[in-house]
Amino acid sequence: MSKNLKEVLFSNKVYANNFNKKRNLKAPPIKKFAILTCMDARLDPAKFAGLSEGDAHVIRNAGGRVSDDVIRSLLISYKLLGTKEWLIIHHTDCGMEKFSNSDIDKIFNIDSKNKIDWLTFKNNEKSILQDIFILKNHPLVPKSIHIYGYIYDCKTGNLIEVEESAKV
Repeated sequence: MSKNLKEVLFSNKVYANNFNKKRNLKAPPIKKFAILTCMDARLDPAKFAGLSEGDAHVIRNAGGRVSDDVIRSLLISYKLLGTKEWLIIHHTDCGMEKFSNSDIDKIFNIDSKNKIDWLTFKNNEKSILQDIFILKNHPLVPKSIHIYGYIYDCKTGNLIEVEESAKV
């Protein structure tokens, strides 16, 4: 067993011993919103958004990009679990800005039969606008869902609104 796994299991025992009222939390988020953000270890959505367990759905992937699985999760969050707002949050200094699809294909030695869209991007604001456009134009996403775009600044901890996101 690795040192990391031992630490995780120990921490889990401490956490479970203090679980108390959390056992009564329901699957629908208390605050009725979902966050899509990057899996980057520097981002802690619970801390930067002031969340506790049960407050919101948090979906994470490389780059915080809208993919088919993200659409599936957000639609379930909305239709089955009652969210009314979605926050798309990218961040400064994202690794997905530093590579192209072809760069990553080369790293993995991917041929044309096994292509993956790695959802890389060169401009944070444009990628947020693109993601919001995809969501707002998806046939299953209702017009009543409010979708917001922000960039988390890894140097300051601030969320910076992408003002154009309200116009998409």
